[in-house]
Amino acid sequence: MQVLMILSQIWKSGADIYLDKEDNRIAIKNQNLIPKPVMESAEHNFQKIDEWFKSWKSANGEKLTLRKMVHHMCGWQHNEQIEKWLSAEDDSLILFDDWMVVLAKNGWNDIYEDYRQFENNESNKMAHELYVRAVSFAKKGA
Repeated sequence: MQVLMILSQIWKSGADIYLDKEDNRIAIKNQNLIPKPVMESAEHNFQKIDEWFKSWKSANGEKLTLRKMVHHMCGWQHNEQIEKWLSAEDDSLILFDDWMVVLAKNGWNDIYEDYRQFENNESNKMAHELYVRAVSFAKKGA
């Protein structure tokens, strides 16, 4: 099973799995909510899951914002701030959709596959513009 499919099922169960900043290890909150087959799959794929989380460790705010947007739009991790922003700014929502189309043209056709390998200069430029818009929206609300 793909790492993002396992993680999405954990997040959708109401549990949270993340890389603990204090000890750099995988942590799970509300583990009792995770269905047994999903937990078994997570245990079997622990190394891949750990590698995926650690691959984000050095990501900047821009990359993390895009990840949050993708996870929100896929229904894996609700993000109220992103929802408010994209609901309030149609142009930003359209830009996000255009960004995803560029990734799809680059070969990203499975939401459970890490989109980062399909980024290019065009998508990176769009991602930067999305981040600038997100920060601007967040500052307005602050």
